[in-house]
Parts: sequence; structure tokens; C-alpha cells
Amino acid sequence: MSSDQIPAVSADDLPIDLTTDGAPLLVDVRESDEWSAGHIAGALHIPMGDVVARLDEVPRGKDIVVVCRSGRRSAAVTSYLAQGGWQVRNLTDGMVGWQARGRPMVAEGAAVPTVL
Repeated sequence: MSSDQIPAVSADDLPIDLTTDGAPLLVDVRESDEWSAGHIAGALHIPMGDVVARLDEVPRGKDIVVVCRSGRRSAAVTSYLAQGGWQVRNLTDGMVGWQARGRPMVAEGAAVPTVL
């Protein structure tokens, strides 16, 4: 699947609160240190290298949005999931775009959330 065929969405297209009913499920494919530094509340963390082994955690029949730092890793995972029949889109501007728009994030511990 070429990059122009990958279903996509930007941070501006998503609701601010992704924990509400009807909101898409965000699958964050960044590494654990990136996740710990700052992520979107309600997101499911599955590092890119673990996606194939953890496919059973990604529900079918639900709107899925895949996110990474900039949209590159998530584009690859989005393409893979789309080919497998998931209803999935790539967050093209990634966590960088999410943070730049002042969207809410959480971090592990007491740290101020940030994007690595």
C-alpha cells in the first residue's frame, strides 16, 4: 500500500477527549520511553515491534487510529492493519502535532508530559 493510499487523519480531525464513547481507539506504537514521557489518555500502547504478536489486542469492528511521534512508524502499522481488514487510520502529524496543538497528554509519574 503506497503512502497516498494509507487512510489518514490529523490531530485537528480527532476529538480532544478520546476516552468517550464513540471515539476511536488510539494505538500508540512508540517505544516505552516515548510512551512514559507523554501519551494520550485512553490510548493502547503496543510498540511497533510487538504489533504482530499482540494483534489480538486490537479490536476489529472499532475505529482505530495509529499514532507514533511523527506519523512514519504509524503509517507502516496502519498499512499492515488495513491489509488485514481493520478499520484503521494513521495520525499523520503524530504526537508532535498533537502536542503542538495543545491537546491534553499524560505522563508516567509526576513528570510534565512531553513528546520525545
